[in-house]
Amino acid sequence: MDDAKEGHESASRANQAPLPFRAAVDALKTARLRPQVEVEQVPPPQRLAPFAYALEAAVVDGEQELADGRLVLLHDPAGHDAWQGTFRLVTLVRAELEPEMAADPLLPDVCWSWLTGALQARGLAYGEPSGTVTRASSHYFGGLSARPAASQIEIRASWSPREGLGGVPDTAAHLASWCDLLAQVAGLPPAGPGDASVVTLPQRRGPQSH
Repeated sequence: MDDAKEGHESASRANQAPLPFRAAVDALKTARLRPQVEVEQVPPPQRLAPFAYALEAAVVDGEQELADGRLVLLHDPAGHDAWQGTFRLVTLVRAELEPEMAADPLLPDVCWSWLTGALQARGLAYGEPSGTVTRASSHYFGGLSARPAASQIEIRASWSPREGLGGVPDTAAHLASWCDLLAQVAGLPPAGPGDASVVTLPQRRGPQSH
């Protein structure tokens, strides 16, 4: 009963969403992404903005998942001083690291440059970027001592995509840039000219049930 009510409320919010937000969400569904990146729609956070849309993605090589992350599109029609606009993109990206890379003292700076570089490579205008890069290591003892030490990098970031005609940002290009970041964190080579496909969302596990 609660799930049915939540689904009804979610559909109602979607129907009441302003045109710029609906257009921005529709644009996300036209993004051209690398075939190694699998994407699906997931329930968005409810309290960050009046309107939100969320995607999860994973970089997959055969049966192995190399990196994963979440991208959330936020919209406040009244505008937000901290955003300097009405739209905001929020992301979390995670990947396992090779020990040599994890030991590099410049790794956090390099990872942040991957994010800004991915946006700049597609000529995207954005403002108010902020975020953190966290490096974590796990060492196993006792009954788990046979496991090798593991390291992980985590990028949490947000930025304001510049709004174009009709007050709508180019969300498809921002999604493609974010997937470029995921692929780079996963260690994939740069995409070639034919290394993209049109993605209809959700894709990763099929439509969500509400």
